[in-house]
Parts: sequence; structure tokens; C-alpha cells
Amino acid sequence: MPIIPFINKDVAEVAKKANDRFRDPKAQRTIVLVIVCVALLLDNMLYMVIVPIIPEYLRSIGAWEEILPPVIWVLENGTNVTLPPGVITYMNEDVSVGVLFASKALIQLFISPVAGYCIDRIDYDLPMMFGLTVMFFSTAIFAFGKSYGVLFFARALQGVGSGFADTGGLAMIADRYTEEGERTKALGLALGCISFGSLVAPPFGGILYEFAGKKVPFLILSTTALLDGILLLLVMRPVKHAELMERLDKGAPHKPQSTPIWRLIMDPYIALCAGALCCSNIPLAFLEPTIALWMEKTMPNISEWQIGLVWLPAFVPYICSIYLTVYLAKRYPQYQWVMAIAGLSLEGLFSFFVPFCTTFGTLMLPIGMVCWGIALIDTALLPTMGYLVDIRHTSVYGSVYAIADVSYCLAYAIGPMIAGKIASNYGFVALNVGIGVFTLAYCPFLLILRTIYMYKPLENETNVLLDDPPQKNFRAYMMNNLEMHPADIDNKNMQNHLEFSKNQQENLKNTMDTLPNERKVKKMPGNNLLFEISDKNGDTRGILESDSD
Repeated sequence: MPIIPFINKDVAEVAKKANDRFRDPKAQRTIVLVIVCVALLLDNMLYMVIVPIIPEYLRSIGAWEEILPPVIWVLENGTNVTLPPGVITYMNEDVSVGVLFASKALIQLFISPVAGYCIDRIDYDLPMMFGLTVMFFSTAIFAFGKSYGVLFFARALQGVGSGFADTGGLAMIADRYTEEGERTKALGLALGCISFGSLVAPPFGGILYEFAGKKVPFLILSTTALLDGILLLLVMRPVKHAELMERLDKGAPHKPQSTPIWRLIMDPYIALCAGALCCSNIPLAFLEPTIALWMEKTMPNISEWQIGLVWLPAFVPYICSIYLTVYLAKRYPQYQWVMAIAGLSLEGLFSFFVPFCTTFGTLMLPIGMVCWGIALIDTALLPTMGYLVDIRHTSVYGSVYAIADVSYCLAYAIGPMIAGKIASNYGFVALNVGIGVFTLAYCPFLLILRTIYMYKPLENETNVLLDDPPQKNFRAYMMNNLEMHPADIDNKNMQNHLEFSKNQQENLKNTMDTLPNERKVKKMPGNNLLFEISDKNGDTRGILESDSD
């Protein structure tokens, strides 16, 4: 067999080690987590990588360029001055670019419930594989598309792939990591990948577009999606085999029936969590399409690279917040609702400070604290939604994380379409004040979540079969060397204690005549049936009625 360079090992040996690794249950969970994190990283990079590329590219291909007519100026002395034509404006550019950005979230808003329904019925791997495949093709179309219509189609197709990949990935993590602390840690890592993808994508796309062209960043991302899908195919076969063997050992070859998504939406606790996730992403969804224009107007000396990097420093407080929330959730899982309220309050309070920043350095502080609050809410509430499904519904997670994905998409579908209009009509200050008031007003509703941890199921509670009560038998007691065994009782004619006492008394009375004359039988005082039988040697034996459990 050929030798693999650099590692100097045989191909068969490497394949055997990889196969053994895939079959190890602990390694399976780690590999699944890596696959999901890569998928979420790709999805959010694809969402944000077009920000520095598409507007400039559409201008370069003449998507909406128009030449203004000559401008006539009248000077103070009455002289008419005509300026030459050639000033270029871009008609409906803001609206068209906003619709292009929002089309992904709009499509994903409707696809995610369908993805949750499919995941609950055919497992996690096939929908996630479908999502990665669609993301691969949509990214390739972005690389080679040369018109607004083609790019719009690719963006909408990405929403289809993201609906299946994101929902399947989050549900797969919740299914693999059943212990609360491990689930919170795993979901926190996934959220870190989401944040990293969103924040690093604009500089990644801008630099590659500047020096390598439009195709290169999209081809890199599409190739990564293809490799992630291949890894998913390799690892899921042994994973599904291990799942089947585990269910067979438990005597349940089929997966439990899932709770319908409409019933989960009607659950007040899940609805509260979904509303909080939507509110937490409103600041980002409304600021991303408006903050660049506001910075150009209010910060005259601002450069293009500063506008592109305004969100990147916020990655540090975001990751720190995830780490802190995972640590606190592990020690105080019953107070995750407090963390969510703290995060939403931070977002609301620091939204008031954003429009009053006058330099790039001061703007990083409120944006960083907004991202800190977002991480607090997401890291606290995503595991909480899985916990609510565990204790109040069936432990199948496709539909509940479809609801979470819909919550994210709702914010990012509305934000790009109306944020610019609000900022232009009422001002950037009014936009941020509205965001702050809305997020702070939602905080009191999260107090309802404090009751969900009052009931925590026992670890072995699922092993108790309520349909099979314990067998009721009479117990036999031994008194004075006389012993009765449960086998002496006719199970077909089971009797209660009164019937048993009455029959026992009648049987003893019928046998009194057959006893020797020197023996005598007398009834002991009391209500219980207790006979004392004595013979000439003084031996006594008593029989106490049997009782049921």
C-alpha cells in the first residue's frame, strides 16, 4: 500500500485508525460537534462575506448606474452656470441591496419549520447533508454569477440550505450532549463559531476580493462545505449503527414520536425563549445595514478599513461572555433565566450609547457590550429550550431548534428592510433609542422562566415503567417455627386480607374434628385471626394472616 507523505504511514493503517476513531462513542460526539461547528461557521461567513463584495461588484457591472442631466446653478449676480454631466447616482441601490441581503433570512424563515419536521421524522444526518449540499451549490453560483438576478437566486438558495443545516446541527448537538453542563458547553462552542463567522467574514471577503477577485472567497467556502459534507457521510454511518444498537438494548427499536412544532410554539416557556432570542438579535440586525452610512456622516476622518472592522473587536467580549455563561450555567443551572435578563438588559442599555460615540475607539465599547449581551442570552437560552423539551415534551429536538432558527431569521429578515428607512426618516438616534426601549421592555417577561427548574427529573426516572405495576403477592410470616411460602398461595384466586382471614378460619374449624383429643384449639382475643394450637408437649404454633404489599 502507498505511504502518505509527511506522516509516513500506510493508507490502510490510517484508514483503520480513522474507522476505529469513528466507532468510538466519545470520539463520535467530538467529530459531530466539529462538523456542526464548521457548518455554522460556513453559514454565517456566507451571510456576511457579501457585505464588502456585492455592492461594489454590482456597481462595477452597471446594475443600476444612471447619468444625471446637467445641473444649472444661478449665481448671486444672475449668471447661469451649467455643470457638465457625468455625475453618477445609483437609483434604488439601497433598497435592492437590502432586499438581496434579507432574502436569505426570509427564505430561511419559512424553510426552518419544514426542516424541523423532517429532522424529527428521518433523523438529523440526511437533512443536514441536504443543507450542506445546497450551500455548496449556492456558494458556487455566487462565485460565477454576473447579474443581480443570479445573485438574488443564489442568496435565496442559501436560505434553503441554511434552514436545514443550522436546524439539523443544533438539534444534533442537543441529541448527543444530554447532560445539561455538557450541552451548554457544546452549544456555547457552536455559538462561538457563529460569532466568529459573522465577524471575520467581512474582512475575509474584502481582502480576497481586492487582491484575488470575486470568485476566490466563494470557491474557498464552497470547497469547505463539500469537505464538511463528506466528513458527515463518513461519521454518521457508525453513529447511526451505535444508536440502533443502543435502542435495541433498551427494547425500543424505533425513535420516540416527536412533539408537533405547533404544540411547542404554544408552550409559553418555549415561546418566551424564542421571543428573547429574536429580541437579542434585533440590535445587530438593525445596526449592520445602517452603521456604515452613519459613521461616514458623523466621523469625517473615518477610513474604509475602520468601517469594515468595526464589528471585529466585538469578537473578544463575545467569546468571553460565552465562556463566563458556560461556567455559571454549570454551577448554577437554575439561574440561566437571570443570565438571559442580564444579557438583554446590557443590549438595551448600551444601545443608547451607540449614536453618541464620535470616534472609532469609543464606538467599540458599546458595540462590544451589545455583543456581550447577545452571547449571554444565546448561550443561556439555547440549552434551556432543549431542557424544556426534555421535561415537558418528547426528547426530539428538530422542531424546537427550528423555532430558535426562525427567531434569528425573523430579526435578520426585518432589520435590513426597515432599519434604513427608520434611520433616514427619524434619525439614527431614534433608531437606537427604539432598539433599547424594546429590548428592555422584554426583560420582565423572562421572570416567568424562573419556575422551570423547580421540577428536575430523576436520573433513573426514564427506566420506571408505569404501565407494569409490581406483582402483588401475600407475604408469609414465621411464628414459632411455622412457615408459609408465597408459592403456597393460589395466584389465580388472589384474595384480600378479609377474604383470606374468613376462609382460613372456616378451614381450621372444619379440621378441628380431626385433631387428637389431647389437642385443643382456642381463639386468641383481638380482631386478627390468630389461633394457638397446643399439644401435650406444650408446643405452640401460631399463624398470622398474610398481607399484601
